Amino acid sequence: MKKIITVCGPTGIGKTGFAIFLAKTFNGEIIGADSMQIYKYMDIGTAKPDASERAKARHHLVDFLDPAKDFDAAQYTQMAGQTIDTMTQNNRIPIVAGGTGLYIRSLLYGLFRSRPACQNTLARLTQTLEEKGSPYLHQQLDACDPSAARRIHPHDGFRIIRALEVFQTTGIPISQRQTQHSFAHPCYRSLTLGLYMDRHDLYERINQRVDIMMAQGLLTEVQGLVKKGYDLSLKSMQSIGYRHMGKVINHELDIETAVSLLKRDTRRYAKRQFTWFKKEPGIVWIEPSQKDRALALVKDFLTSP
Repeated sequence: MKKIITVCGPTGIGKTGFAIFLAKTFNGEIIGADSMQIYKYMDIGTAKPDASERAKARHHLVDFLDPAKDFDAAQYTQMAGQTIDTMTQNNRIPIVAGGTGLYIRSLLYGLFRSRPACQNTLARLTQTLEEKGSPYLHQQLDACDPSAARRIHPHDGFRIIRALEVFQTTGIPISQRQTQHSFAHPCYRSLTLGLYMDRHDLYERINQRVDIMMAQGLLTEVQGLVKKGYDLSLKSMQSIGYRHMGKVINHELDIETAVSLLKRDTRRYAKRQFTWFKKEPGIVWIEPSQKDRALALVKDFLTSP
């Protein structure tokens, strides 16, 4: 079974720098596991690795997808798996790094789906989406799977259709199937390092990072996306930071209120990430400053039979 290193944790904690440090030390390359850093043109609000960081270590599955395109955990798992195969053949150490828990879970343990999707059901739901819109389907999802509806944005038609297809073809809510996901058969041998720090310190880092994003031109970035033709209702444009700036553009919020809400929502997102990863098996929790400990853990892992 192939060995990989995984670096996970909440937003703003320093996963990118930590992964680069490991990649430079152990002849590795980085596979992003962030559902927003995949998009082109969305650099500031996603805290995407910049040119200098990518020069220090090669990054994969970052900055490759048009913001209008849909992308899910199944596609991620396939692409990441192919990348891991290539790295292994080239004697490079795969280092998966990111904060999208479902991407990491799907890669390490496989997707929960044990049967292919019903194409007839997908076609029918897609037609309903085109005729009545995603909010209508979201109401249907809320009726059969309130837990999934709370997690999925009313304009995220792709995920709404996927969740409805699972329920309508199996009678089991997608949220229940995800909860029952088995960890018994991992797809890789992973040393999974979870980064943590005092919550107050993390929240201060998040607040400071939002201020830096604003200084770097987050509002201008979103305005540029709108000028390119990307509608503010797109899934990518409804993510943290982009939807806040979108409300400024639409004169729904003033800039001070938008920044305050952006900080609050990012802190809440970090809390949800902590909650997710604490439920995942096999994570070795480590502080970002404990690089010597990380080196020892990775060395032991890579040299063990």
